[in-house]
Amino acid sequence: MDEIFLYNDDYDTPWKDAVTRYFPEFMAFYFPDAHAQIDWEQPYTFLDQELAQVVQDAELGKRLIDRLVQVAISEGGEAWVYIHIEVQGGHDSQFAERMFTYNYRLYDRYRRPVASMAVLADDSTSWKPNSFDYQLFGCRHLLEFPVVKLTDYAARLESLLTQPNSFALVTAAHLLTRQTRGDNGSRFAAKCRLTKLLYERNWDKQHVIDLFSVIDWMMRLPPELEQQIWNDITIFERSKIMPYVTSVERIGIEKGLQQGMQQGMQQGGYLLLRRLLVRRFGPLPLWAENRLAEAALAELEAWGDAVLDAKTLEEVFTAIPAEQ
Repeated sequence: MDEIFLYNDDYDTPWKDAVTRYFPEFMAFYFPDAHAQIDWEQPYTFLDQELAQVVQDAELGKRLIDRLVQVAISEGGEAWVYIHIEVQGGHDSQFAERMFTYNYRLYDRYRRPVASMAVLADDSTSWKPNSFDYQLFGCRHLLEFPVVKLTDYAARLESLLTQPNSFALVTAAHLLTRQTRGDNGSRFAAKCRLTKLLYERNWDKQHVIDLFSVIDWMMRLPPELEQQIWNDITIFERSKIMPYVTSVERIGIEKGLQQGMQQGMQQGGYLLLRRLLVRRFGPLPLWAENRLAEAALAELEAWGDAVLDAKTLEEVFTAIPAEQ
């Protein structure tokens, strides 16, 4: 039996990098109707600092990333509009309300149309919020937003592996990461397969390196299996005369050095916080277990500070990490 390698699958960095570098492909794959209405001949602009200012005092649930993008539309109406994107990592009962809040705050700031869109990367097959509304005395406020559920692609996994869009491969990597959690042998095989597929797309060198970085961040393996991955890539590239491995290997080495210490601290923080939560509030519900499993180190530290004073389990998870 394979030894189980303890890790928390970290999606924040790979998702953010992939969306930023390949935004047109992101829109084409997940939101093709919107993609068709954007004038891609015009530049688009990510407004990270502006989004942070708009939502800095909001209570945030667990999300992978949120991005605000200014784009031009093809025909009529406003020349410039805004797209607010959330990639949500876990079940959050307040998610739809947060989308509503962000949407009206962004509209209030820019006085331009704002389209909110969500990619749900959690494991649930039933949770799929796509609207928020309330009404009072004949006044009704409503936001409906398009939602993509990554678990919906599970039945089409093999098809994803044949599609040319970068986010078909990113989605496949996400699904295979979830499916192989705790099974190092299966994850190793899946990671090898995805890595080799990169070279069959006839992408340029930087494109291959960028997407390998995404796959490598998602599909973590014990050191001995990571080394085997590098060996296999070297052999494969020599057979195909594709000298990408130097750059790809550098990514892995640098990432490994940085993550070694981080991973140990994160795993220790996870175990200690979970023990404290169980002692304080009793057996944890599934949503809390998922939040802990997917949390970054800063979140674990913030929740650890909150656990002694919080009156409810839900209150613990509203604590926001302090700025570094």
